[in-house]
Amino acid sequence: MKPVIPEHVASERLVIRCPSLEDSAEIYKATQESMNELIPWMPWAKRSLTPEDTEESVRQAIAKFVTREDLRYHFHHKETGKLLVCSGLHRIDWSLPKFEIGYWCRTSEQGKGYVTEGVRALTEMAFGRLGAARVEIRCDDLNMKSAAIPERLGFSLEGILKHDSRSPRGELRSTRIYALTDFTTLK
Repeated sequence: MKPVIPEHVASERLVIRCPSLEDSAEIYKATQESMNELIPWMPWAKRSLTPEDTEESVRQAIAKFVTREDLRYHFHHKETGKLLVCSGLHRIDWSLPKFEIGYWCRTSEQGKGYVTEGVRALTEMAFGRLGAARVEIRCDDLNMKSAAIPERLGFSLEGILKHDSRSPRGELRSTRIYALTDFTTLK
């Protein structure tokens, strides 16, 4: 039996919910605000995005959420409703089940613990409600801010894939693979 996919979960300061077309304008603003920080790490950030591109991305995310192919979530501040983080459960293998968590935080909200709090909530949901056997977080070997999240949460560094892809600027890059297979070790 397939588990019910939660459309939203909450943490102490966050409402974490599936994509909605109403989010498009705020995602566009967050992306534009954060572009300088995104370009080194996110391949999609190397081209200029328009509001229409953002809306199309949200439409695709909604469709993939419905088909259970990819579960994108947006972290909103519980009190203000402001969009803080785009994240989700990606590269899903329902036969295990296995999920990969990805994330980026809008520049003005970095360093406030929102990513850690939200990733913890997504990890709890993946194990507790979706029956995860494994949750991974992958990040560029040079992206220490991103690597700090799984380390803080008790994920194990399983290895580094050397020169496995190229950065958005075309340089060879290496990827850290963190994983959690025992929910009781989540910090």
